[in-house]
Amino acid sequence: MKILKATATDWADIRRIYIQGIRTGNATFETETDIPDGDVWFAGKLPGLVFKVVAEGGEMLGWAALAPASKRRAYAGVAELSVYVAEEAQGQGVGSALLAHLVQAAEDAGIWTLQTSIFPENEASIRLHRRAGFRIVGTRQRIARLNGVWRDTVLMERRSDRI
Repeated sequence: MKILKATATDWADIRRIYIQGIRTGNATFETETDIPDGDVWFAGKLPGLVFKVVAEGGEMLGWAALAPASKRRAYAGVAELSVYVAEEAQGQGVGSALLAHLVQAAEDAGIWTLQTSIFPENEASIRLHRRAGFRIVGTRQRIARLNGVWRDTVLMERRSDRI
C-alpha cells in the first residue's frame, strides 16, 4: 500500500468508493449517486489535504479528505474529515493507515482540531477514530433524515498536541 496525494484525475475512483459508502446507508446522509464532477468536489476540500491509498497494482483502496469546518478566520485550524475505504479493502488496515496519514498532514498544515460525524451504527468507524486519538463529543439526536428516517450522529474530534 502507498498513500499519495489525490488529484482531480483520481475523481472516478474517489466517486466509485464514495458511492459504495452511500449505498451502505451508514456512511453519509447523501443519497444521490449523481455527484458533481471532480473539480467541484475538490473545490470544497482543503488544498493538498486529500489523500488516496493505492495497492501495489495501482488500484485505489480508499481516500481521505479534509474540508474547512467554517469560513470564519477564527476556525481556520478546524477541519471536517472524511475517510472512505473500498468494500473490497475493508478490514485490511487501509482506514487506519489513511487516518494516521491524514492526522499527521493536518498537524503539519497547522490544523488544531479535526472533527467528524459518524452514524452510531457504524461501529467500525467509531473504533477507527478512537484508535487515532479522537474522542466522542456527543450524540446529535435526530439531526437529519436519511430516506425519510431520522438518524443520529456521533460527533467526534481530535485536538492537536501542538497547541
